[in-house]
Amino acid sequence: MDELPPELLLNILNLLNDSESVARCRVASKTLNSLKREISTVNLICTLSRFFKSRPIAVTPFKTIFKSLINDSVNIRSISVGVDKALKRMSFDDWNEDDLKDLYLTDVEFVKEWLPRVRDDLEMLSISDFWLQSCWRKSDVLALVSSNCSKLVKLEVKNAWLSVVGLTQMPNLRHLTLEFIRLDDENLEKVNECFPFLQVLNLIGVGGLKEPRIRLLNLKSCHWTVSNAPRSMAILAPNLLELELNCSRPRSFLIETPKLVKFHFSVEDAKGVSFGEFRDLNSLELISPDICRLIRNTHFGNKIRMLAVDLVKSIEQSERQKLGLGILLKAFPGVVSLSLSPKTWSDFETHFQSKGPVHMKGANSLKLITARFQSSNHTDVHQTVSFIRSMLNNYRGLTDMRLMIHQDKDPRVRANLISACMMSNPRVRWKWGIWAEGGEDMWLSDSA
Repeated sequence: MDELPPELLLNILNLLNDSESVARCRVASKTLNSLKREISTVNLICTLSRFFKSRPIAVTPFKTIFKSLINDSVNIRSISVGVDKALKRMSFDDWNEDDLKDLYLTDVEFVKEWLPRVRDDLEMLSISDFWLQSCWRKSDVLALVSSNCSKLVKLEVKNAWLSVVGLTQMPNLRHLTLEFIRLDDENLEKVNECFPFLQVLNLIGVGGLKEPRIRLLNLKSCHWTVSNAPRSMAILAPNLLELELNCSRPRSFLIETPKLVKFHFSVEDAKGVSFGEFRDLNSLELISPDICRLIRNTHFGNKIRMLAVDLVKSIEQSERQKLGLGILLKAFPGVVSLSLSPKTWSDFETHFQSKGPVHMKGANSLKLITARFQSSNHTDVHQTVSFIRSMLNNYRGLTDMRLMIHQDKDPRVRANLISACMMSNPRVRWKWGIWAEGGEDMWLSDSA
């Protein structure tokens, strides 16, 4: 190791995911130890095992190790410090008074001890706090970071209660992630004001919002998981290209994103949702039991080529008969690739059994269907084969079928279904697989 060029050794050290490994390497090698001041990346995570080793104190305190890593370097551009996800499963009964502050990582007094040393060069900062210690302590860490780190490009804060008092503008920040945060910025006014040049914004499980409005002119990508609390919400982002939006029952939700290309939208009740014009939307994923309303009240544009639909949960029989494959494709006439969840496939089959193929209109653009479904007995197999045959007869451009059958089904039933589909539709390229809730998909075969 000591014979390798110093530049290569430094690259190796900067790529290590755990800076404690860096410390051990330095002890083992004089050459590595001599490079310690040139290391530009610090990544330190408190694991569950380490947490328990520190009670009673049998190892060096976590914060002490972190500060020593900072003090040993003069060229730090990236810092990631946090607790392992396994600690999230702990309850208040699992810790004692001695634990009260050692893992409170958004503690301003702690951050003041190391931030001045790195503030001039720091470009990326990630702090993942320990919720049991941070949830009842409001932190001013955002104000501290904004007033010290003028070169910061990427900022992530997780599992904390954050104040925005004293927050100042950060014109170089391009990427902001707030995850499982209690945020004292009810309408996101400070976020809009102080991070005007954001290109990526992730707000995941952010509480404390009342009437939030994202108004960012330079935003390109946004992931927003919204709680039930806000009364009204809005996204006004004229240059946004990708949006993942998860919400429950918004009373009012305005989306003005005319350049959007890719949209993942999950909503339980779409009554309050309003969209502006989507001129360039190409990829759309809808997750909702209220898709009929979305199709009826919303125009997603005529450029959508990739569509995924998940009806999520059971709806009344009368509602199930309203939405069929033909109705969906009439609303999205340019779709080339269509993905269907098990619930959606089941409802489309039910609609077909009730209405027959009369509601299936020709769609020359459709080339590929990817679907998960269940087929529990031989009667279901005949119904499924009939449904598939009708699709292929009505959509003559449909040449690729990728079908995943639930793994719990009788292998003989699965084999009969595969055989019947392939024999009666030789022009189609088939791909078969198995799926399970919470498990990985497993493809069984390809056939041309």
